[in-house]
Amino acid sequence: MLTERLCRFNGGARRSPGHVPFSVVPNANEANPRALSQVQRPEVSELLRVSPVADDLARRFQEAGFSLALVGGSVRDALLGRLGNDLDFTTDARPEDVLKIVRPWADATWEVGIAFGTVGAQKDGYQIEVTTYRSEAYDRTSRKPEVSYGDTIEEDLVRRDFTVNAMAVALPEKAFIDPYGGLDDLAAQVLRTPGAPEDSFSDDPLRMMRAARFAAQLDFEVAPEVVTAMKEMAGRIEIVSAERVRDELNKLILSAHPRKGLTLLSGTGLADHVLPELPALRLERDEHHRHKDVYDHTLIVLEQAMALEEDGPDLTLRLAALLHDIGKPRTRRFEKDGRVSFHHHEVVGAKMTKKRMTELKYPNDLVKDVARLVELHLRFHGYGTGEWTDSAVRRYVRDAGPLLDRLHKLTRSDCTTRNKRKATALSRAYDGLERRIAQLQEQEELDAIRPDLDGNQIMEILGVRPGPVVGQAYKFLLELRLEHGPMEHDAAVKALKDWWAEQSS
Repeated sequence: MLTERLCRFNGGARRSPGHVPFSVVPNANEANPRALSQVQRPEVSELLRVSPVADDLARRFQEAGFSLALVGGSVRDALLGRLGNDLDFTTDARPEDVLKIVRPWADATWEVGIAFGTVGAQKDGYQIEVTTYRSEAYDRTSRKPEVSYGDTIEEDLVRRDFTVNAMAVALPEKAFIDPYGGLDDLAAQVLRTPGAPEDSFSDDPLRMMRAARFAAQLDFEVAPEVVTAMKEMAGRIEIVSAERVRDELNKLILSAHPRKGLTLLSGTGLADHVLPELPALRLERDEHHRHKDVYDHTLIVLEQAMALEEDGPDLTLRLAALLHDIGKPRTRRFEKDGRVSFHHHEVVGAKMTKKRMTELKYPNDLVKDVARLVELHLRFHGYGTGEWTDSAVRRYVRDAGPLLDRLHKLTRSDCTTRNKRKATALSRAYDGLERRIAQLQEQEELDAIRPDLDGNQIMEILGVRPGPVVGQAYKFLLELRLEHGPMEHDAAVKALKDWWAEQSS
């Protein structure tokens, strides 16, 4: 369907390799370039959804003596029929000139990326970035790219990561510029670099991560020569800052096809540098002696967790699904009866999760939540298939806290057995647990379990000042609350006094 749409856009047929397409402008600065025919112009205008805002901005650049073109992901997404409110432009104007043009026109501007040639703006609900023709290159010792500015759009496009992102539409005339065959690759759903992939990845090693990310987002294949270069240059990714790697990894994980991207990371060796815990999961067998290894099991859990999402992609849940078993390689033991055990892998895995996510510069709150889910993902199985006591239900809810809904989804997703009877039994058992939680929720405030007496009441009843004793008493009353449920005030007071008498003696 995509191929048919793009072939119609391209004049009804696929181009042969090396053929200059009807719409390519070989030099955007030439007068009267080979642009679209009158029949094709309206189709492209509709396809690209170029708003009056873009045309207005382009005229301002034109009046100032500069060129402006819609570029990169904006053109790609427009051709895919999903152009949103984020518009990327490229220009021959230098950043200081861009600011002079944009400031009086935009509702707001920002200069966060100006050191890299990018000026941001907002206008009528559109998020706009205007970047000066540029190239980026890393040296062998720096984590920051060196930016140099170019003079032509072709020079800018050849330095872009992939051909599908190396297309542009010159404005306001709306001339389609595609010097590197991006339209063909978009139709073929292939990720290819405009020049030699080795040169592209040497300029910016993060592009190797982007290959995996775009494969996952677009469900595209990566060209064989690009995969080969990724394998040969995987170690270069270590020169890129952890923050930039993390951001690409997030986009991959939140995509529609994360398995595709993660498989590419593992297969090329990139994961060995950015997320080594993932390829380490390739064990011979899991604890159930199935044919799949823990790596394959993990990817299935991730996909099953995605299927349970209700309000769009959930980064916390997906990271927990991806990392829930990373403690298994370190805890694997071969038992005398031939079985394989992974005792306490959830505890080890939680510690490993904290370490890896911290190294990738994730926010502390997210690190804490994902590690907690990894730690709790086996809690349900610890109670067996028997009837859950009220006390066990309370502790389960208390330990999960605000992560309870995600823990439900992670636990259900962790069942990847092909034994239908076993899968049905586990599902029914968890259905039962959720019913018990709902029943107790109606009777008690499970979402905020706390002792029946607060700290001030404890101090008043015991006649003590603030100190460790109050905390110990609070913990004692909390355990009573978890074990027996809510208590009447007088019963709680008596229990506290009895406890205090024991402590005093």
